[in-house]
Amino acid sequence: MTDYGYQLYSSRDFPPLHDTLGMLADLGYTHVEGYGALYLDADAVKSLSSGLRQSGLTMPTGHFGLEQVETSPADVVRIAEALGIEAVIFPFLQPDARPTDAAGWAALGTRVARAAEPIWAVGLSVGWHNHDFEMRPCADGSFPLDHILAADPRLKLELDVAWVQMADQDPLPWINAYADRLISAHVKDIAAAGTAEDEDGWADVGYGVMDWPTLMAALRAGATRYFIMEHDNPSDHRRFAGRSLEAAQSF
Repeated sequence: MTDYGYQLYSSRDFPPLHDTLGMLADLGYTHVEGYGALYLDADAVKSLSSGLRQSGLTMPTGHFGLEQVETSPADVVRIAEALGIEAVIFPFLQPDARPTDAAGWAALGTRVARAAEPIWAVGLSVGWHNHDFEMRPCADGSFPLDHILAADPRLKLELDVAWVQMADQDPLPWINAYADRLISAHVKDIAAAGTAEDEDGWADVGYGVMDWPTLMAALRAGATRYFIMEHDNPSDHRRFAGRSLEAAQSF
């Protein structure tokens, strides 16, 4: 049976963190994924590390901003070592930082690979997490995600499958194209049109419009190591975590 993780960003509006970790462990999750606000300083890292130990959960992947990795790679390595993070994932680009053409995206890929060097040097993996904007073609028909990953074959991909579909792309060709570079996948679902407006149009996994049994089979056929539940704005994180895990275990 596949082990599932949980992106803690999904529970950012439901403190305290230690209660969330206990809830996830009780539901049957085995690991979680961190994000920047959880390890802002030494006290936060210490508290998170304590919560992981108490709950029995691990944190093999963590999101870190590109600028943080560029300017403070030693701090990123220190945080990763303290929390047991094996893969540093770049999660997002603000709109004003996004390139506007193919050359710009290729240059961004070079920048990402350069930032990754000190992380690779200590034996950690580095990956890119997509949203919809990397999946929308440039004027020449090429895709930003391809340009980013072309910069270095060591770069991994954390594929947010739902964001691929939100960009009007079929996720299966992307899964197959990067099968050997997939380190993780975000398992999330899209609500039927006109529903879940209070949750920004996202659904609990298995309760939306995505064909997750087929998608999971394709992800498992590749190199995907971690399957991570995520919902960008759940009104009830326990409901989301519980129903999604139950559904996913039947895929």
